[in-house]
Amino acid sequence: MSLDVSSVIKKFGEKTVVDNLSFKIENPGVFGLLGTNGAGKTTTIRMILGILEKNSGSIEWNGCPVTRESVKFGYLPEERGLYPKAKIVDQLSYFGKLRGMDGKTVKKVINYWFDRLKVSEYSNYTAEQLSKGNQQKIQLITALLHDPELIILDEPLSGLDPVNTDLFKSVIYELVEKGKFIIMSSHQMQSIEDYCQDLIILKNGQTVLNGNLKQIKSSYGRTNLTVNCQEEIDALIKDQGINIISKNATGYELKIKSDEQAYSLLEKIIASQIRLDKFEIREPSLHEIFIEKVGE
Repeated sequence: MSLDVSSVIKKFGEKTVVDNLSFKIENPGVFGLLGTNGAGKTTTIRMILGILEKNSGSIEWNGCPVTRESVKFGYLPEERGLYPKAKIVDQLSYFGKLRGMDGKTVKKVINYWFDRLKVSEYSNYTAEQLSKGNQQKIQLITALLHDPELIILDEPLSGLDPVNTDLFKSVIYELVEKGKFIIMSSHQMQSIEDYCQDLIILKNGQTVLNGNLKQIKSSYGRTNLTVNCQEEIDALIKDQGINIISKNATGYELKIKSDEQAYSLLEKIIASQIRLDKFEIREPSLHEIFIEKVGE
């Protein structure tokens, strides 16, 4: 199975919001769809789902145009999409039957996800009675109820507390283990970095980066240095000709030219008998790469 998006263009009037977009997902796992607000991510998702018509290009699943008949997909939108005054269990049963599931199977699957996401006690609540986090859980169940092949998650961790964030992450890992194809759009770079093998970054509807995350990071080299210490070492850093990217309460993020430059700084810190809590030479994080590619 594979999803192939090729030379897709979408315009609203004279404005091009997705400009010649191409990417391919050939293996199960999480594909990251990233970009700033207004970069064209949601429009791309809606074209893949057939909610919006593209102006040109092709979107194919297993070599055939994507339609509701040719691919079984699940969609978790960023916006809340539940009926506010209907009981949760009734809504889920309705959505399951719309997907062709029989009553017995729907009930069994609903009970599994209620237990998995710890929302069994809310089955007879209406959506408007639930917290935002629990509404997000119900929407996730709606997306996964019919065991879809292609799953699209638009800001899945938005509005979740740390406990429920970890719960959602465990579900995503479970889906990956089951061999699902997942497109994940998020502004939480660490979450994307945790999951994604491949990604694409959009800016103003155009692709600014596309490829395997490990290879992308490796291409930058180990040019970043994190130093956490108990004292200010600005003078030592400048003496070594190292640039300060940022400074916070715990220490420094630095840009280095070589490992030797970093080790020279380390020697100076030790010689000054300054307590050192962390010293890490590393590749840039996805957050740093994202800022470089799309930041003004």
